[in-house]
Amino acid sequence: MKDQTSGNLLIVDDERSIRLSLRAILSNFGYEIVEAARGEEALALVRSESFDAVLLDINMPGVGGVEVCRQMRRAAPRLPIVMLTVLGEEDRKVEALDAGADDYITKPFQLRELTARLRAAMRRNRVFEADQSAIHIGDVLLDPERHVVEKRGRRVHLTPRQFELLHFLMANAGRPIPHARILRSVWGPEYGGELEYLRTFIRQIRIKIEDDPAHPEYLVTDSHIGYRFNEEVEAAEPPGEPNPPGE
Repeated sequence: MKDQTSGNLLIVDDERSIRLSLRAILSNFGYEIVEAARGEEALALVRSESFDAVLLDINMPGVGGVEVCRQMRRAAPRLPIVMLTVLGEEDRKVEALDAGADDYITKPFQLRELTARLRAAMRRNRVFEADQSAIHIGDVLLDPERHVVEKRGRRVHLTPRQFELLHFLMANAGRPIPHARILRSVWGPEYGGELEYLRTFIRQIRIKIEDDPAHPEYLVTDSHIGYRFNEEVEAAEPPGEPNPPGE
């Protein structure tokens, strides 16, 4: 039976048996499958064709999976990328998220989990329908229409998923948002318990927008609840002119 979220999917894995297995399974869900056995081949395909998502093995010969992800993200900023990882690779998972991956799934995985992760990753291309107006809090400006974030007038580079997470929190500024609600709202209804996953993204954003990421004033933690974007942060005063002598 065809799945309503079918699309054009690139599978990148050096093991032919895994590619054939994934092709057989996902074709039944309506996905049109293109395969690549090496990272270099996958990068060439992404630059020449259009895909709805990429399923990318983290352990690739030649150009490794994390570097392939990094280069794909530069070539196709909004392309959903899901990494295939194995147990015991926690550091590499974080590295993949830092490189721009939207998600990862650990082998061996269940079919339901795989298709759910793909659906959620592909939904990240949606826009927030309710309000596309710019949000300006303190020194941080987020403009959904231009897909731009600025800190004191200087452009801040965020991956697409980081942008969506920051947009959601700024749109709900002043409200403590539970971990599970953030995950379901930004990643999709299949999520809710991936706290370490969420903490990684929060840490990444803090590094980019906070003056002191270890003591954040914008993206604050509400203990035992979740996160809150502080709506009471005041913009820094611009450097003033020195007072004339005698004043």
